Amino acid sequence: MTAIAAKPMREARPSRKVTPRRRISPAQFAVYFVALALVSLILAPVVYIILGGFRSNADITTDPSGLPTEWHWENYVDVLKGGTFWQEALNSTIAAVGTTLFVVVLGVMAAYVLARYRFRGRGLMYGAFAAGLMFPMTVAITPLYILVRDLGLTDNLLGVIIPQVAFALPVTIIILVPFLQALPTEIEEAAFIDGCSRLGFFWRMVIPLSMPAVITVGILAFIASWNSYMLPLFLLSDTEKYTLPLGVQYFASQYSVDTAKVLAFTSLSMLPALVFFSLFERRIVGGLTGAVKG
Repeated sequence: MTAIAAKPMREARPSRKVTPRRRISPAQFAVYFVALALVSLILAPVVYIILGGFRSNADITTDPSGLPTEWHWENYVDVLKGGTFWQEALNSTIAAVGTTLFVVVLGVMAAYVLARYRFRGRGLMYGAFAAGLMFPMTVAITPLYILVRDLGLTDNLLGVIIPQVAFALPVTIIILVPFLQALPTEIEEAAFIDGCSRLGFFWRMVIPLSMPAVITVGILAFIASWNSYMLPLFLLSDTEKYTLPLGVQYFASQYSVDTAKVLAFTSLSMLPALVFFSLFERRIVGGLTGAVKG
């Protein structure tokens, strides 16, 4: 008898589940379309300025809205070679970093007291900080100039830093207080049982736990100081103390005929703020989300 070799049975493969494609409803499509349109409107001037720095003045005059036919890198190179840009960038950095440090330190300490302690006048103090959001710097620019002049801080970066800190504190307090209120009281009680002082609890526990909100207010203060124009315009008359927003105006008045070079200078002046905001965008959203949840 011939032995019949049994063929091995093939293992049954599990059937793949085909997930149906999610269809976009007309309402969602309209939302996405409006969002893309708004993003395009916002980014179009930025792209135009950056690309305009690579064009020649003749191309800009002939076709103002066109793309570069030849890339003229010398516009950016000439701006970077000049000492004016770097001096103004240094002044903006000093003003922005100084403002950020003072805002973060003073804001965290004030918000911690308002969030964790109960005392008479607490609500009134918090309301005063909240009311500060309704008064923009343009309203108080004249008395602010008189005050800074009487203090002898005109043509001084410190005279720019102090008012910027004052106007940035209301936003900082509003963001930090709900975040600090959401911290569990059990952590504070456990720290006190272990012998931790109030100041030690603040530095060892409060600061690390509230770091997302602290980073958020620091980024907002830095960008607001970097883009500040009106306050330095009133307080700074010495060109060596100009920040980049003032430097753009001064550079444009000097090279009003050379439009391409003005666009290159403008692109370089706004580039640090754009990069800084793009890198820490998730930090800002995370800090604001935590504040809203708190």
